[in-house]
Formats: sequence, structure tokens, C-alpha cells
Amino acid sequence: MTTLVEPRVHDLGNGFLVRRAVPSLQARSVGPFVFVDHMGPVVFDRGHGLDVRPHPHIGLATVTFLWDGAIRHRDTLGSDQVIRPGDVNWMTAGRGIAHSERTPAEERATGSTAHGMQTWVALPQAHEEAEPAFFHHPAATLPQQRREGAWLRVLAGRAYGEESPVRVFADTLSVAIDLEPDAEVALDTGHAERALYILEGEAQLDGRDIPARHLVLPDRGTRPVLRARTPLKAMLLGGEPLDGRRHLWWNFVSSSRERIEQAKQDWLEGRFGQIDGDPEFIPLPAR
Repeated sequence: MTTLVEPRVHDLGNGFLVRRAVPSLQARSVGPFVFVDHMGPVVFDRGHGLDVRPHPHIGLATVTFLWDGAIRHRDTLGSDQVIRPGDVNWMTAGRGIAHSERTPAEERATGSTAHGMQTWVALPQAHEEAEPAFFHHPAATLPQQRREGAWLRVLAGRAYGEESPVRVFADTLSVAIDLEPDAEVALDTGHAERALYILEGEAQLDGRDIPARHLVLPDRGTRPVLRARTPLKAMLLGGEPLDGRRHLWWNFVSSSRERIEQAKQDWLEGRFGQIDGDPEFIPLPAR
């Protein structure tokens, strides 16, 4: 048996939709992942693009991967990096960081597309206050396998006998799966918790139709087979369960409610720092 999750949809403007599959009633988390967001696909007209103004994080790491488009990441450490399809951006928030995500100027001037996944990993309690850090991993540095119409890329952690160079804090599963029509792949069984998100295409799992833009939670210990009826894009993720309850409020994740209250005050009082060249910011929500 499997559980199917329909994500909630948020409109970030300019036709850019984000579908949030985790947290949900069926899955508060999957392994260390506490947020699973499907971004796009979207086509931006000339002069328009993604504009996520500077905002703060604590207690987590953001993991960004694109199938299409480009996003410029800037943060309070001074990082300034454009991510393109196949790359991985890993940002460890730890004790606190702020960043912005925007369509680069060149793509904004000509019109562009965007399609990808951004996930949040809750840091283990021993690392919640780690030093903030940012790492960019170009597509060519990530392990990948091509076989019989399947293309597997290990973005973080380990799977299918491969291990990503991305530094993780707990056992992690994060794999981008691209399948040609009629191609199949069995889901990796090396992790306690797993989820499969179908971004695009007609899929079957052990012969059962799975709608696009939905999350599937396979039973533990099973080895279901994913089959593509049309060209398919999917993300397999999961890993070691969380080492205790996490509180989530806005962009903050912590095992302590008091720590989240402190983060609110830090953002209100400007203690997260500034991003060079990007003076805007998202105000603290009222609730």
C-alpha cells in the first residue's frame, strides 16, 4: 500500500506557482526533510522573473535543484551564485542566515523559464546552531547513472550505490529521476523513510497510476517499481527520521519554541545582517 499526498498551491506572483507537499497531514516530515516544494514550471515574459526578497532562516538547510531556468542566490555571507539545471545549491542556515532568490538580469531581460524543487532539511539537534554556510555543486560533480531509458542523479546523501559530494548532517536520500516512456526503475530501499514526488509526466508505481504533481509515500521496506508512460520527471527523497519534534514558523525550524521567538526578534531588529546589492526584505509576518 502507498499513501498519496496532494500538495497545497501558493502563487508567488508573475504566474509562478509553488506546490508544497510536505508538511501535510499525511507527512509532517520525510526523513530529515520538513519542506518539499515543487517550483513551476513557469514561463516569464521579458522584464519579469522570480523575486524572492531577502528573508531569514534558522535550524535548517535549503536544497535547491532545477530542471529548467536559472536562479541567482545571494546571502548575508556574501555568496552570489547563479544555479542552473543539474546543479545543487545547499545552504546551511544553522544559527541564522538571510538570502534572496531572483531571476538573473540576463534571463530577466530576454524572458525565461523556471522549473525545479526546493526542499528544507531540519538539522539534527546537535547542529541546529551550526555556523551558516553556502555550497554550490555544479552538475558535473554529482554522481549519475544512465541505463535503459533512466537517468538518476544523486543530489545529496547516498542511493543506488552512489554518494553525493554534498555535505549532509544525517543519513539523506535525494535523487532526481528522469525516465523515457516505458522505462522503469525500482525505488532505492536503503533508507528508513522515503517519498516520491512526480513533477511531470504519466507515472505508474507497481502498476498503479500516480498523478503528476503529487507525493507518494511507499510503505517501509518495500521496493516498488516506478514506470513512465510518458517522459517523466520525479524526485525521490527521505532518509533518517528526525531526532525529535521540530517547530516550524514561517522560515524558521527549531526543536525549541523559545529559539523561534528569538529568531523573530532578531529579524525585526536587523540582526541577521545585510545582503550586498539587495536591500529589500520580507517583513516578519503578523502571525
